[in-house]
Amino acid sequence: MSEMITADLVDLDLSADTKEAAAQALAERMVTLGRVTDLGGFLADVAAREAQMPTGLDGGIGIPHCRSEHVTEPTLGFGRSAAGIDFGAADGPADLIFLIAAPAGADDAHLTILSSLARKLMNAEFTDGLRAVGDAERAAALIRGDDQPAPAGTAAAAADAVDTADASGPGASDSPAGSTDSTDSTDSTDSTDSTDSTDSTDSTDSTDSTDSTDSTDSTDSTDSTDSVAAPVAASAGAATGTTGDGTRDAGTSGAGASGESARLFRIVAVTSCPTGIAHTYMAAESLENAGREAGVEIAVEPQGSAGFTRLDPAVIAAADGVIFAHDVPVREKERFAGKPTVDTGVKAGINRPAELIDEVRGKAERGEATAAAAPGDSPVDRAGEPGEGYGTKLRKWLMSGVSYMVPFVAAGGLLIALGFAIGGYEINEAPSVTEYFAWAQADSWGALLFQIGGVAFGFLVPVLAGYIAYGMADRPGLVPGFVGGAISLTVNAGFLGGLVSGLIAGAVVLAIQRVRIPVALRGIMPVVVIPLVSSAVVGFLMFVVIGKPIAEAQKAMTDWLNGLTGTNAILLGTLLGLMMCFDLGGPVNKVAYTFATAGIAVASPSDSAMKIMAAVMAAGMVPPLAMALATTVRGKLFNRTERENGKAAWVLGASFISEGAIPFAAADPLRVIPASMVGGAVTGALSMAFGATLRAPHGGIFVVPLIGNPLLYLIAIAAGVCVTAALVIVLKGLRKPVPGADGAPGGESSAAPVAESKQPVAA
Repeated sequence: MSEMITADLVDLDLSADTKEAAAQALAERMVTLGRVTDLGGFLADVAAREAQMPTGLDGGIGIPHCRSEHVTEPTLGFGRSAAGIDFGAADGPADLIFLIAAPAGADDAHLTILSSLARKLMNAEFTDGLRAVGDAERAAALIRGDDQPAPAGTAAAAADAVDTADASGPGASDSPAGSTDSTDSTDSTDSTDSTDSTDSTDSTDSTDSTDSTDSTDSTDSTDSTDSVAAPVAASAGAATGTTGDGTRDAGTSGAGASGESARLFRIVAVTSCPTGIAHTYMAAESLENAGREAGVEIAVEPQGSAGFTRLDPAVIAAADGVIFAHDVPVREKERFAGKPTVDTGVKAGINRPAELIDEVRGKAERGEATAAAAPGDSPVDRAGEPGEGYGTKLRKWLMSGVSYMVPFVAAGGLLIALGFAIGGYEINEAPSVTEYFAWAQADSWGALLFQIGGVAFGFLVPVLAGYIAYGMADRPGLVPGFVGGAISLTVNAGFLGGLVSGLIAGAVVLAIQRVRIPVALRGIMPVVVIPLVSSAVVGFLMFVVIGKPIAEAQKAMTDWLNGLTGTNAILLGTLLGLMMCFDLGGPVNKVAYTFATAGIAVASPSDSAMKIMAAVMAAGMVPPLAMALATTVRGKLFNRTERENGKAAWVLGASFISEGAIPFAAADPLRVIPASMVGGAVTGALSMAFGATLRAPHGGIFVVPLIGNPLLYLIAIAAGVCVTAALVIVLKGLRKPVPGADGAPGGESSAAPVAESKQPVAA
């Protein structure tokens, strides 16, 4: 990392008191050196990464990082805080803060160099040295792994001793014959990593008496700790070290290892994080260290931004258990099917690896064939971290189904609405287009769109149920979930039936997975046994036991909605408006949106259901439009990045993407969120009072022609936008000017902005 950090990028007296201020202080140094071209844009990218998952680690470490188009070359900034800064770690504030800036198009070598820092942070001697170092130059040298001894008797010599201790790695022998790589913080085998930028100079280490690439030599018996590093599975015949693209193999080929390995428990692991730079490799290093201490064989596959090398199939086949420590989906997960599996977040892999190893050994002893909680396409799909309450897990399971259902709702609903717009409100009575279709008649095209939308709507309940089960039990839950959802439609249990059947399907699969299965049958469990048994059980329950009661409950709810008039309807509109603006695309927002779309997910929705859909969409448009208006009217109250986000918020709000207000809410939640909720409540109530209706579940102003009472509907939206914008302006005007706003000290971009959501979800 000789080119990534210099003394100019080190602040040993970091005075910031928040993580945003700390990131800004270090980023300003990068701007000064020309490593970052746009301070505001870069900080927005850092904040967006931070919003995905806190970057604080146990042990007093904060490691904010991101890939950004505003970074010209891979850069590392380091700050040391005397008071400590909260980065969200469980054990308290961080005093060592590393800001990693990677270019958006960084190549594999650069990203792997960045990952070497992550591995160093697992070494207590390295972090202790950074806490003791007295000047910026020495700190930068320590982080780079440089070997530059100072004259004896000076303060710098003491600091150099810290560097030397770090270079020898944990557990290195006090004897100068202990062979380790100066850039490998925890594992002597890492010195063969082809991306280790200081490996070629390791032979100059005054404490290293052997070749820098020879630390894995089976004859090296001087280091009593390194010589017992966990061997690789004998059947795989894999070599020790780190492959060129980052796959870690936690073994050695030391003398006698092959005879001992047959008696050791074997684990394969996968680690990954949203950015794929830091936490991915820190978790890999932590698991490998814990594996050595526990006396087990462990091979880790870090799936980082620089790509990954798949574990040898022979290693996977020989493994007794699997650990997934990840916050993004495991790629090619089917390779690990049929084995006892522990599935958790990447931070658990960093903070409590020994517990994960014990857990997977326990599952293997009980004969559990696969993971009890597996990931989907995003963190919300997983069952959650160990220790989470059942309510939290239930919310994640339900949101998994809803997130997959929403695209079907949007596509089907818009197609149906366009069919009505082109063919008139009697288009639902048109004959099938397979029987009659005239190319020159608008009615035929309207019928075509209407019937395609109807087919898309037919998938709503099965998809909801299937992916609720998927969120609970991974791929084996899909078949019984879809079957249960289809049966819900057959018995008229509708949306409620889909929710219940999805939960039942997931629970049945989890129960089957806990049954002790002979090893010979494990391979066919996910493909044959689990789908067969779970589908039969779910089908029986839905057809014979609970389907009819759920159908009656669904009918009662529909009748209640159809009976809402006057004050009751206005109160419902107010409540829905508050929910839509509470978390701007989060769980509460989705509950309100799903409630509305469930009502129109039929060929002929009731008038009340269409009023509810109109109120929900109107309220969801208010926050981004209001923020756009506020930044236009009183730009001095906002920093430059917020004003830029305000321009985009016009389009996002008009398109019914509530997430357009997230940058403003994240930066100033106590003012923006309450103001948004008030405006949303006003709009929801007015929409219901005006009797506006909507057949489309999405589209914003672009589906105004499909809205009943469109003029009054737009007035309701305008009223809520004005209320929210006025409240935000008043509340922000009561505080001191924002640093970075026009006329405020600190310049245009001194305030740390929050990034706009990169993946808008249907409000």
